[in-house]
Amino acid sequence: MARVGKVTREGLFRHNVLVLFAAGFMAVLVFQSGANAILHAYGFANQPFNYTPTKPFGVPTVWSGAFWGGLWGLVFGLAEKHFPRAPVYYVCAFLFGAIVPVLVLWFIVSPLKGNPIAAGWNVQRMAIQMLVHGCFGLGVGILVQAFSRDARA
Repeated sequence: MARVGKVTREGLFRHNVLVLFAAGFMAVLVFQSGANAILHAYGFANQPFNYTPTKPFGVPTVWSGAFWGGLWGLVFGLAEKHFPRAPVYYVCAFLFGAIVPVLVLWFIVSPLKGNPIAAGWNVQRMAIQMLVHGCFGLGVGILVQAFSRDARA
């Protein structure tokens, strides 16, 4: 029987925590920012790779987002062990990204930053946030599978 918190096949995660963090970090830079760049080209989203300093430490927004993406990669790892194997895995990964981080963004992060909840109930902004974060979730799923020893074996 596995101990609580032990990072093994029987424990909290199916994959190595460093793989999960790295996948989340890189998914923000490649998949989420890539989707944002495409949407920006069509006038639907803000400019990707924003280097505006964040508060309180002055870290550029893009690197702050990548760090938080790494932490979300760990949360993804907690849920991912329940995803089915097969192509449906990637649908679950997309849906994870489109739902879980977005709900936290809408109802926790935005109010803490003094912004309106749920993107001000603007349906277009809500859909864009769900799409971009869904691409993040898909990216984490793809990268975790690519970097994992279990997936390559």
